[in-house]
Amino acid sequence: MDDTLSYPPIDPINFDLIIVGTGLPESILASAASAAGKTVLHLDPNPFYGAHFSSLPLQDLAAFLQSQSPSPPPSSAPSDGNLTAVELTTRRMYSDVEITSHSPEPLEHSRQFNLDLAGPRVLFCADSAVDLMLKSGTSQYMEFKSVDASFVCGGDGKLVTVPDSRSAIFKDTSLGLAEKTRLSSFFKLVEGHLKSDDERKISAEDLESPFVAFLSKMRLPPKIQWIILYALAMADYDQSDTDVCKDVLKTRDGINRLALYHSSVGRFSNALGALIYPIYGQGELPQGFCRRAAVKGCLYVLRMPVNALLLDKFSGSYKGVKVASGQELFSHQMVLGPSFIVPSPLLKSSPDSLQDVRGKVARGICITKTSVKPGVSNCLVIYPPKSLYPEQVTSVRVLQIGSSLAGCPSGMFVLYLSALCDDANQGKKSLHAAVNAIFSIPISGTPDHGSTDESENTQVKPTLLWSALYIQEMTTCSFESISSTPMPDGSLNYNDILDATKELFHKMFPDEEFFPETTFSEPEDGELDESPNGESLDS
Repeated sequence: MDDTLSYPPIDPINFDLIIVGTGLPESILASAASAAGKTVLHLDPNPFYGAHFSSLPLQDLAAFLQSQSPSPPPSSAPSDGNLTAVELTTRRMYSDVEITSHSPEPLEHSRQFNLDLAGPRVLFCADSAVDLMLKSGTSQYMEFKSVDASFVCGGDGKLVTVPDSRSAIFKDTSLGLAEKTRLSSFFKLVEGHLKSDDERKISAEDLESPFVAFLSKMRLPPKIQWIILYALAMADYDQSDTDVCKDVLKTRDGINRLALYHSSVGRFSNALGALIYPIYGQGELPQGFCRRAAVKGCLYVLRMPVNALLLDKFSGSYKGVKVASGQELFSHQMVLGPSFIVPSPLLKSSPDSLQDVRGKVARGICITKTSVKPGVSNCLVIYPPKSLYPEQVTSVRVLQIGSSLAGCPSGMFVLYLSALCDDANQGKKSLHAAVNAIFSIPISGTPDHGSTDESENTQVKPTLLWSALYIQEMTTCSFESISSTPMPDGSLNYNDILDATKELFHKMFPDEEFFPETTFSEPEDGELDESPNGESLDS
């Protein structure tokens, strides 16, 4: 029996843009190009939307991580007429996959999990990704709920609440009166600077200085600096150690991050804090943009591998693709997901320039039946540098999601962990340290009932039921005769990925607007909504 009979024929065969992979950047590009009136074909070899940004059932996620292996080197084959077919290859984006099961219970409910492949990830209520969803109408296809609370691990190893506003400062019982006064004064200075047109509140010299130096200049106590740097400004590296800090946060950027956090609090009437999370997982975001693209005429075909690129025999320029059915499809522009390797004849410069590897991020997914903080279902926990062990050089971020967000069965919690790293050893060390700090880990393979920290008799560690730890490559977005989208980065939100995607769109279509303003029908209850009388998130 001919295997190609299982693949549907695609009609038409000529497009302005062909995109392979339905990750978030690719999905945004498909939606933006379709909104601009371009004909778009969106393909994905997977049977699901989202690619590296997807949310998957437990067993499917484990299979996806372990199946990501590089394909053989490309070879050229003759095609019809003036075209040459060059096989398209892939490379491994995940390594050091470590999956451990301490209980059969999670596997028994595998299909009830929606696990984020690129977690932990949230959206700030006032960030550019939320604005884009409102502008494009994609918010009509998604529902969100707020993250209930944020915590940061202090120097004593205890988790303290992050005060995200001046009012929260005075309600925080963990801060002394002097600390509250200094932190409130600092927030007042920041608010005054942001409202000042001439920026006289904070000097230009201070704005270009390291943020940690500015905080010291403001005579803020180390505990307050710790909270501002890592729990509000979300710095990745140890800002006080110039030998290990690869990304020094300037005051200007730190102030902007505080402004984003501050403006996110209270934007939506029923969001408790600054952060929100999509019901059913982060994979809903690419699906939402794909739905919007389909409404605008984009053609979608899943389970359709692309086997080769079609090149002009004489100029070597890109012309189209050959899919698994053997059908040849043509387009003016081409975008590939980050795991694909483009043959060197198509690159204007060196073969490595298309996909620039810019480091690694260690990720972890843990399942338990007890919240990391009693009485709190959905929360963010920050472990700043050196809070877990002396050699820890980057923050470890942990996002706990409960069943109210449809990420796991009732009575369970999913915790996502991440840390930037130079190599797998460094990344796994950070993840294991965080896992050991959070969980009681069964030794015999049978879950126990948790362990109590003798120094804090009221705190019982959750018992770890299942975990997946892995190292993910990070790549940048690039534009050549064939463009490539980025892998998920180590940030908590999508702003950097969105900026790179928007830049790529303008390079491909310099005369087109990135999502022109349009009018949409009224969204249903539970969807992101922006109205003249105020903003609401969900019911």
